[in-house]
Amino acid sequence: MSATGGVAGAAPPQQRRRDRRRDVARSWFDHAWGAFLWGVMALFLINIGAIIAAVATNSFASRWLGTWLPEGWTTRWYFAAWKEFQLSSVLWVTVEIVGAVVALALIIGVPAAYTLARRDFPGKRLVMLLFLLPLMVPPITYGIPLATVLYRLHLAGTMNGVIIANLIPAAPFVILVMTPFIEQIDRNLELAARVFGAGTLKMFWYVLVPLLAPGILAASLLVLVRTIALFELTFLTAGPDSQTLVVTLYYAVFAAGVRAPQSIDAMAVIYMVVTLVWLLIAMRFVDPTQLVSRVKEHPRRT
Repeated sequence: MSATGGVAGAAPPQQRRRDRRRDVARSWFDHAWGAFLWGVMALFLINIGAIIAAVATNSFASRWLGTWLPEGWTTRWYFAAWKEFQLSSVLWVTVEIVGAVVALALIIGVPAAYTLARRDFPGKRLVMLLFLLPLMVPPITYGIPLATVLYRLHLAGTMNGVIIANLIPAAPFVILVMTPFIEQIDRNLELAARVFGAGTLKMFWYVLVPLLAPGILAASLLVLVRTIALFELTFLTAGPDSQTLVVTLYYAVFAAGVRAPQSIDAMAVIYMVVTLVWLLIAMRFVDPTQLVSRVKEHPRRT
């Protein structure tokens, strides 16, 4: 009986051949698609690497025209760029703006992230959406109206205006990063602190801040890298004395006048090195798995 059932339940030979062909075609398509994706990624990385190598090589070249390698090597273009573009003052302005943006973003973003993670109130999703809009919308779309408002308030062209403009996307970014960290902290720790008489401020400072230190560090470094690289908002609101390194690099390339391309490439290398160093530091302390909210498990009722 079982043998008969097994024979009756077996697929016909034609069906088995069709299934085998379908599996072979699907396997071939998967391999071809995988090879195509790897080829596109390799082509992209090769192009990026070639561009960076060309810029870095030209920044050290004494003369490079029509040959595979420069005729000589020198570092004088870095000294020329440092003096011509006043990079010491530009770097100091960049440090001041980035430091202020990081500090203010943490002061605003961490309490806001705590409220969104711990409190349920009407319109919570709408508030979260409003916070995330500056991250989802291209900066240029709201940068021009923002710059117009700052010019009317006589803040554009000043360092305060640049800080305010960069703070618009920085604070929501801190909220986005910090919310998963706060959700991972057991609420019983907060309740225990309140039982022992700790107020909200003391509980936040002595209980939550030490536990949130990895998240605060991650948010600080990511906001720092983002602010250094943010061009649109800084370009629209910066003045002669409030330009960050990326805006100064843009003016060096497109402003009127004749400049040695090697000095501009040297300045580009300085910008790339600064950004890359901070990005590597950020990736050293940031765990991408902690940036995703965990699924809360509710105890089963028995």
